[in-house]
Amino acid sequence: MISRHKIRELAVQSLFSIETTKDAPQDAISSTMQLCDLADEAVPDYLTFLVSGVVEHQDELDKEIAAHLKNKWTVQRLSKIDRVILHVGLFEMENSLEVPRKVAIDEAIVLASDFGDKDSKSFVNGILSNFVEG
Repeated sequence: MISRHKIRELAVQSLFSIETTKDAPQDAISSTMQLCDLADEAVPDYLTFLVSGVVEHQDELDKEIAAHLKNKWTVQRLSKIDRVILHVGLFEMENSLEVPRKVAIDEAIVLASDFGDKDSKSFVNGILSNFVEG
């Protein structure tokens, strides 16, 4: 069984692939699973949920993220990887009934430190923290 953390990594990698190649979500998921030596595994439902959900709601997610950017920054100016991690984190916070918002933020921060640059972690934390009440 693939862990939730690994599923989030696969989601980020699949969505990054979609951003870069414009592949269909299922093709990107299949390619990512193959690259990660998971081709023999069944595609986890949660992976499909995250990737399809982000693709489907990308415009809404972008608007929500844009509202928290400073100094006339736009979502399009963000690095692709930071943008993808923010999309996954925010989508999970708003749509997963079984994952507390703070867990989704913590996971996004870990992904940012794994895949992003030295500033990604604090940036992702700063943006996603705006979406937690109290």
